[in-house]
Amino acid sequence: MPKKKTIITFKPKQVVKRLLSALPDRAKDVVTGRFGLGTSTSRMTLEKIGEKYGITRERVRQIENYSITNIRKSDAYKKEKEVFDELAGIISEMGTMITEDEILKHLSDDKSTQNNLHFLLVVGDLFFKEKENDQFHHRWYVDKKLAKSIETALRKLYEGIPDDALIPESEMIESFLHHIEDVSDTYRNEEILKRWLSVSKKIGKNPLGDANWIDSLLVSGCLIYRSFHIKRRVLMY
Repeated sequence: MPKKKTIITFKPKQVVKRLLSALPDRAKDVVTGRFGLGTSTSRMTLEKIGEKYGITRERVRQIENYSITNIRKSDAYKKEKEVFDELAGIISEMGTMITEDEILKHLSDDKSTQNNLHFLLVVGDLFFKEKENDQFHHRWYVDKKLAKSIETALRKLYEGIPDDALIPESEMIESFLHHIEDVSDTYRNEEILKRWLSVSKKIGKNPLGDANWIDSLLVSGCLIYRSFHIKRRVLMY
């Protein structure tokens, strides 16, 4: 059963159009290409845009950073305060930290709309992004302290799991809760805890469906977690 999406009260493309109006033509074109905000949803590389204007990739990066800074200083940005507050509220309700892929798909299935929402996250000063690494996926958060606590708990969680361990879902969540410090009861529910677990590359969903996890076994209807180090093999009994 598909997950229910949050219905936003604003039109992302229209908001982005108003924000981009604060920029000169070349800067607007650079941002449009970099974030896939135009007729094409493909995001152009620094090199491609540099070739178009006959400038270096570093110069393109400077123009991009200049554009984001100037949008944040503009009157157009101030007028969209309710939009950024609404987005921040959605992320907060979903656990304050969420993978980039999940938040964009949660709000829209349309790639163009997703690109515009992504740009709003980038330009909004309420949002913070951590790029993916060996342990975590790209993720956005609105509470720095809680985000740090979640990531620390995730590291402790899978560091303490033996390579050959099989762990029922309930025990995995209970163990995860044990490692999280100073978390409000508001966020101590199964949906949000699973969402936090999905931030980790060590534990994630498998191709068998939303109810199953990578590195997991479903034994007699009971979901079992398997250590990351022996993944690549998912069995159904």
